[in-house]
Amino acid sequence: MYDEYLLPAVLVALLIAGAYMFFLMRKNKQEIKETLDQHKKTVDSENPARQLQLQSYERLILLADRISLPNIITRVGSNVTGTAREMQILLTQTIKQEFEYNVTQQIYVSKEAWDAVTNLKDQNILIINQVASFLPEGAQCQDLNRAILEMLVEHPKASLHTIVMEVLSYEAKKLL
Repeated sequence: MYDEYLLPAVLVALLIAGAYMFFLMRKNKQEIKETLDQHKKTVDSENPARQLQLQSYERLILLADRISLPNIITRVGSNVTGTAREMQILLTQTIKQEFEYNVTQQIYVSKEAWDAVTNLKDQNILIINQVASFLPEGAQCQDLNRAILEMLVEHPKASLHTIVMEVLSYEAKKLL
């Protein structure tokens, strides 16, 4: 008589026990996740050096973008009139100023990242000076700007800024 009720009772008990175990496991997973999230927030907030590093990579990516030749010509040289020599000086001074403004960021980034930024600055100044040296006497600033942009179109690998930005971005992502 009790045997016919025993099997359903055991099944119900197993179902209840299984549901309870599932609930406990899910609750435990949630608590573990919350604990890990809280720990991560604590570690991040307790690690200001990592935050400074990330901010430095961010600033250097912005610097690489700002001193890229197409951007600097658009930003600095679009409304300037004068000789190609004056534009050459203006472009190189602007690159140097941008770089000097961010020179302290080298403390927080790898040597390779800083070397990449330094090489970008040096390369852009070299390109400006070389292109300017091939212009005829009396060339105007627009002639220099156009010659630089044409050279970049003809030789896209001459522009390092996208490669430098990718290197900086890769290193920043390793910190995350």
